[in-house]
Amino acid sequence: MHVLPRRLHDLQAQNRADQQDPQWRRLYATRSGVEGTVNELANAHQMRRCRYRGTARAHVQHVLTAIAVNVERLSTQEPDDSACRPRPPTAFQQYLDAHELPRPRWWRQGQ
Repeated sequence: MHVLPRRLHDLQAQNRADQQDPQWRRLYATRSGVEGTVNELANAHQMRRCRYRGTARAHVQHVLTAIAVNVERLSTQEPDDSACRPRPPTAFQQYLDAHELPRPRWWRQGQ
């Protein structure tokens, strides 16, 4: 068992209480969205290292990569007037629903 010093315990308790505030949650939601985008760029598009030397060329690489990510995201969205319907639930998803077990969120979104 690990016990924190009183000063750190009080600070941790205050932070946990602050996290219940709706304004804190709103600000954190923005941060979590940005962190997801940065993670996608760093891991899925190899943006940890730039392949070009010089600020101007690096900037061009970043802009083109951002455009590619936006095009990729737009290609996965369906138009509002689309006749496409989400796939019906699989047998496993129906089993989870029948036994009132939670399903991962991406299954419910049809992605």
